Amino acid sequence: MEKKNYSYDTLSEAVNDLQKRGYTTDFLVHDEKECLYCKDQSLELSPEEFVIDEIYRFEGMTDPSDESIVFAISSVKRNLKGMVINSFGADFGYRSSKLVEELYKRSR
Repeated sequence: MEKKNYSYDTLSEAVNDLQKRGYTTDFLVHDEKECLYCKDQSLELSPEEFVIDEIYRFEGMTDPSDESIVFAISSVKRNLKGMVINSFGADFGYRSSKLVEELYKRSR
């Protein structure tokens, strides 16, 4: 099966389409641990449990250094599909950046 390439102009456009395509679980980068946290299901999950299906980067409209990145991820083990959304700005923490960097490396 050929994988379709998607292109989005805005973060909200990407999020809306990914949700329509089944990426409905919201994951957060845990501040104190190197894991992803799913608040809805009270789960802490290791990044090794996921496959990164798609990545989208967006620059801020007024400041190109304000960047957001969306990871569409899935876990066969947990039967979950969802998104990790992070902003790269002044308040972007060290641990978050390390976890996102690891996710990004694994996608290549």
